[in-house]
Amino acid sequence: MEARVGDRIVVRSTHQGEPERTGRVLEVRGERGGPPYVVQWDSDGHTGVFIPAGTCSVVPEPAAG
Repeated sequence: MEARVGDRIVVRSTHQGEPERTGRVLEVRGERGGPPYVVQWDSDGHTGVFIPAGTCSVVPEPAAG
C-alpha cells in the first residue's frame, strides 16, 4: 500500500452494520509512500499513527489544477 499526504484512508468494517472509518493522511513515515501513516480521523478529529490491514484502502487526493 502506498499513500501521500492528503490522501484519504478508508477502513471497511469486518462486522456487519458497523460504519467504515475514514481519515486524511497527514504524514507518511515509511519508505516510498509505505506505512506507517499519521492519520486524522474524520469521526472525531483524533490523530494517530496507523498501520493498514486487509480491509483498508487509499483514495488518492485529486490533483490540484
